[in-house]
Amino acid sequence: MTAFLVLAIALVVLIMLAVLLPLRRTRTQTVATAADINVGIYRDQLRELDADLAAGTIDAAQHSEARADIERRLIEDAAVPSPAAAGTASGRWTVALLAVAIPAGTLALYLLTGTPEGLNPAAVKAPPPVTEAQITAMVDKLAARLKQKPDDNEGWIMLGRSYAILERFDDSAKAYAEAVKRVPGDARLLTDYADALAMAQGQNLAGEPEKLIARALAIDPANGKALALAGTAAFQNRQYAAAIGHWEKLLKGLPPDSEIARAVEESLSEARSQLTGKGGTPADSAAAKRKSTPAATVSGTVTLAPALKGRVKPDDTVFIFARAAKGPPAPLAVLRKRVADLPLTFTLDDSMAMAPGMTLSRFQSVVIGARISRSGQAMRQPGDLEGFSPETGNTARGITVVIADEVR
Repeated sequence: MTAFLVLAIALVVLIMLAVLLPLRRTRTQTVATAADINVGIYRDQLRELDADLAAGTIDAAQHSEARADIERRLIEDAAVPSPAAAGTASGRWTVALLAVAIPAGTLALYLLTGTPEGLNPAAVKAPPPVTEAQITAMVDKLAARLKQKPDDNEGWIMLGRSYAILERFDDSAKAYAEAVKRVPGDARLLTDYADALAMAQGQNLAGEPEKLIARALAIDPANGKALALAGTAAFQNRQYAAAIGHWEKLLKGLPPDSEIARAVEESLSEARSQLTGKGGTPADSAAAKRKSTPAATVSGTVTLAPALKGRVKPDDTVFIFARAAKGPPAPLAVLRKRVADLPLTFTLDDSMAMAPGMTLSRFQSVVIGARISRSGQAMRQPGDLEGFSPETGNTARGITVVIADEVR
């Protein structure tokens, strides 16, 4: 605040100097010039009078009378304010008025159009957080605009990503499909489309997602996300050697000792263990070590808010899942139940993982969620009912999850 005031005052002073100094200098020069002209005229007249006396054109009496007349007029002119003198007085008032008006006007203009409260840090309030409803409204507005102007390539990509963030994977896949039609040679776009499509079909990469990943790798063999998904697809198909090849290539491009690198290393260890086990030999030492180490386990209860009991059916599906508090949104463990089972006690552990390396043991902090799906699909859909626990550890007990919110 102090720095702002000092700068503002300095600018006002500079403006005043720029305006007032030239005005002051002009007025002074005008007064001096008028006085000099008058004195010069009378001095010339006296010299001419002396010359006439010397030439004998006039006598002494005439010279004396004429000189007295010139001197009298000079005195009279000096007694009457000249226009320049009047201008000087006026100029002084002008300077004084401007000296007051410039800073006063500047202050008034700032108070009218500026933000004085911004000078007080305590008065500045943080903007309210954007709600999920507001995000959904913005995404729906984008979708409506694209119906009117479907040639907006970047708009379709943005819509696909936005739907993915909202976990509306069916809509995300459709938006990406439109984007891929318009930009078919983008490896990243093809990979994002494959990911959304796999999530929309229950985290299954078989079929079209695999084809999209293959296209992406043909364009960019070093694409990290495509390599990760290709390895997961191969692992799901029990093609462990292919999975190892993809993940080893991915690992080379990752920062050593990073969290994602450690996750890939665990996936590689699991794939190698499976590959070795197929030959009838014992699993490698890393797998044996993991088996001897107690797996992370979380447990607790899930209940349905009384206000929502009339909106569900006994056979509606309930998904109970854990996901990383700070990490990928994919579930680390999933349990499937029915509304008729509520309230229920649950336990989630590493054996319920959906993908190799993506386990409860990999993440120290997790969030437990429960969702009632009317369609029976694992993907989050508008109209589903859900609830979440606070962030907790991956060995927590007695967790309580209340299903009390509707997905919009």
